[in-house]
Amino acid sequence: MKSQTCCFTGHRKIPKDELPQIKSKLKNTIIELINNGVIYYGAGGALGFDTLAALTVLELKQQYPQIKLILVLPCKNQTRNWQQSDIEVYENIKSQADKVVFTSEMYYNGCMLKRNKHLVDNSGYCVCYKTRDTGGTAYTVKYATEKQLNIINLAKD
Repeated sequence: MKSQTCCFTGHRKIPKDELPQIKSKLKNTIIELINNGVIYYGAGGALGFDTLAALTVLELKQQYPQIKLILVLPCKNQTRNWQQSDIEVYENIKSQADKVVFTSEMYYNGCMLKRNKHLVDNSGYCVCYKTRDTGGTAYTVKYATEKQLNIINLAKD
């Protein structure tokens, strides 16, 4: 199952001028993974790259109906401090996901880490957008490296 599963991790902020290129690379990478038998795509529901990845999987489902979007969310109140427009996008993605998993009921210090480990522990691939070596994305990619996932960093040329 892990060989058919890809997780996503990336920064919450993507520079606007890089967005079209990152989206194009993401779409092409997912198509390549689909052609290599990857069916399941796990996203963590965060703003930024997670949202972009989930929306891209949903878009590609039109062409590749066999693929599945699995949302692995850190807690049921993840959107508590979000803007209404972001909450609407989040709820739309959630309503179209093939499966939604909550790793915790309520937010606590460490629930994001628990979510990220769950994503990595159940995947064979990790597609990321990592531009720096600190923060949650860097930690998740380091953990994915330790777990010997195939890592594809879209921030690299």
